Amino acid sequence: MDVILLERIAKLGQMGDTVKVRNGFARNFLLPTGRALRANDANRARFEAEKSQLVARNEERKGEAKSVAATLEGKRFVVVRSAGETGQLYGSVSTRDIADILAGEGFKVGRNEIQLNEPIKRIGLHPITIALHAEVEVEISINVARSPDEAERQARGEELTSADAIYGLDEEESFDDEEQEDGEERDDGEDASGEASASDDTAESDETQ
Repeated sequence: MDVILLERIAKLGQMGDTVKVRNGFARNFLLPTGRALRANDANRARFEAEKSQLVARNEERKGEAKSVAATLEGKRFVVVRSAGETGQLYGSVSTRDIADILAGEGFKVGRNEIQLNEPIKRIGLHPITIALHAEVEVEISINVARSPDEAERQARGEELTSADAIYGLDEEESFDDEEQEDGEERDDGEDASGEASASDDTAESDETQ
């Protein structure tokens, strides 16, 4: 579909440009949000007549976006999902999920404003860029974990994609356990050796007599 842009759209064009976009993108985002008009003679004339107003509206939207960005920049949001021991999710976290999470925290962000090339499919900290306006972007972090407790551990920098990490065992504890088991095995071997030596000494004594 050909549309006339009513504001600058990243990777598409400047205000007033006529560009070709996917029908779904036009119908679901550009047209209903007032960012574009269908390209025809009537709408071209309308754009020229309302150009000064559109410029003023664009500046207003830009100011609103900057205000939201100031409160949203750098924030971290926790998403709890079921996942296997390797960290692979049993589902995924999509732009819709992220938009719903932000809405729950009082931030109105559209799905199309969330820059996510593909759904999130692993636990961990995921940086996400949000284009609040063609000239205003902000970065947040999505902390995907199996529980709120694991989310806190991930936020502290822990890696939770192994069985030891899940059940709270660290490498040092595991190493200490192995040393202890090895020590017990050596002690058993020494006792058996000592008993064998004592038996040999007794046998030699009986032969001498």
